[in-house]
Amino acid sequence: MVGRNGEGKSNLLEAVELLGSLRSHRTGSDRDLIHHGQPASLLRGRTSSGDLLQLELRRSGGRSAQRNNKPLERQLDLLGSLRCVGFSALDLELVRGEPAGRRQWLDRVVLQLEPLYGELLSRYGRLLRQRSQLLRRSLAGNQLDPLLDAFDLQMAVIGTRLHRRRARALRRLEPLARRWQERLGGGGEQLELGYRSGTRLEGEEAEEPWRAALAEQLLAQRDEERRLGQCTVGPHRDEVALLLAGDAARRYGSAGQQRTLVLALKLAELDLVGEVVGEPPLLLLDDVLAELDPGRQQLLLEAVGTEHQCLVSATHVGAFSDGWRQASQVVRMEAGSLSPP
Repeated sequence: MVGRNGEGKSNLLEAVELLGSLRSHRTGSDRDLIHHGQPASLLRGRTSSGDLLQLELRRSGGRSAQRNNKPLERQLDLLGSLRCVGFSALDLELVRGEPAGRRQWLDRVVLQLEPLYGELLSRYGRLLRQRSQLLRRSLAGNQLDPLLDAFDLQMAVIGTRLHRRRARALRRLEPLARRWQERLGGGGEQLELGYRSGTRLEGEEAEEPWRAALAEQLLAQRDEERRLGQCTVGPHRDEVALLLAGDAARRYGSAGQQRTLVLALKLAELDLVGEVVGEPPLLLLDDVLAELDPGRQQLLLEAVGTEHQCLVSATHVGAFSDGWRQASQVVRMEAGSLSPP
């Protein structure tokens, strides 16, 4: 998709991402995804398997989803119909940004592998909000709410399941990302991915020790959490460490090294999802070639090759090789509409 900035290329890629993952890498608010002055936004797409997917976003009343014109009880039931991996300039914040961005990226990876993970995330998010309200209420009333015990039990169970799935996915990603880092970066620095759990636990990865450790720490932190009005242990405190040659990439990596690292993570995600699911996911590249030097541009295009269906946005086609242009369908985006170039 070729067009000037502001013509709607990123909107189209974001719409595909939403149909595939129910999430936007740009915003967590549906209001930001609805055209100004409109009450709702409708996304509709058909997959190669023939499924017609539909997601409606409303300013009031939440979301609704359909598959093949049949309403779904939960929007989460749309997951698994379309798998995609997106890469945009905003993804550079994976290295430079806050831990929440890296947690969200890892969650998107796990969602591609296990669509039911979305239900765990939703349940944990509700528990976390409700428990924080109980903590603030108990501080204001100067009395511990008896419901906290029940919430701690549920948070320990759901939190442990999140912890273990994140850790397992990161272990599977690391050798793939390391291989891409060596290929894209010339083998200069070895990449390491570290999972730093928001629950303190040494050595054990079985479910019961995780659950017991999280429950114990929730109980031990209650007085401090009442004072703060928030939960200080659990998956919402996880960190994904990105290391180059043993040092934190966010502090010591150059801009070029950080771009290469993010690209290696995305290509590893592409490999892992294809390996687990059995078919390659759709790749969304939103004007990323402008962020890469010519050598890395060519490596990316060669790595993608013809194995993946790609939707690529660009302001011009000059960065693409003759072979890539000849093998691609090139369309122009202007004022939100697609047309032959």
